[in-house]
Amino acid sequence: MDKAPTCFCSESDFCSDCGSVLPPPGLHDTVTCLCCGQRTHVTEFLGKFVQRSVVFNKLDTLALLNESDETGALKGPLIDRRCSRCGCEKMVYYTRQMRSADEGQTVFYTCVQCRFQEKEDS
Repeated sequence: MDKAPTCFCSESDFCSDCGSVLPPPGLHDTVTCLCCGQRTHVTEFLGKFVQRSVVFNKLDTLALLNESDETGALKGPLIDRRCSRCGCEKMVYYTRQMRSADEGQTVFYTCVQCRFQEKEDS
């Protein structure tokens, strides 16, 4: 079988036609590029070692900005904003991108006095 000339000269981990990363070999005799459909025979992967791992962070190791530190003080920038629950004029805030990238971010406010939390979509 004649093989068509390739555009890329690379390791067998990449498609020789478009350069995309190839999926790991499976049960079939060929590995098919998910991008362009180019087929590579599994013998190209002989002697290769493929290892995958997924690491999950434990919730207690994540430092969230709205949580307090050991002294009980809130973390984050302090701004002049009136708490809708107790009327205190100081709040701490942090932002998160909660929706799609083409929409504004969400701002979370925490009152320094009563710890009431509110959010504002911008």
